[in-house]
Amino acid sequence: MEEQTPYDMIGGEAPLRALVDRFYDLMLLEPEFALLRSLHPEDLSEARNRLFWFLSGWLGGPQLYMERFGHPRLRARHLPFSIGEAERDQWVKCMVRAMEEMDVSEGLRLRLGVNFFKTADFMRNRDNKIVIGPSDNP
Repeated sequence: MEEQTPYDMIGGEAPLRALVDRFYDLMLLEPEFALLRSLHPEDLSEARNRLFWFLSGWLGGPQLYMERFGHPRLRARHLPFSIGEAERDQWVKCMVRAMEEMDVSEGLRLRLGVNFFKTADFMRNRDNKIVIGPSDNP
C-alpha cells in the first residue's frame, strides 16, 4: 500500500486550488497581511497560478510548475523582493490561516506549517538588524 502524499491528503487539485485562492483572498482582505500584499502586483492571477502549480508538485502531485518553467529555483526567483523576518512571518501566518479555514487536518497542517516556515525562512534575503548611528567597529 502506497503512502498518501500531502497532495492526496489535501484532496487533490480542487482543494489545493481552493487553498491557494483562500491564501490570496486573506492577503487581499486582512490588514495584518498588508506587508505581504505590498510585495505582489495589483493583479494576483499569475501569482495564484504559480503558487498552485508549485504547491502541486511540492506536495507530491503533478509537477505543473516544472512542466511550465523547469526547476523552481525559489531563492533566485525571490531575490528581487526584499524579504525579512516580517515578510516571512506574514506569509507563513497567512498560509496557516488559509489551511485552518480550508479544514486541512491538524496533523497535516502542523507538518506543512513546519515545512512552509523552513522554505519561507530560506527565502529571506534581508537582515532585520536595526542600526542606530555609525558602527563602532573599525
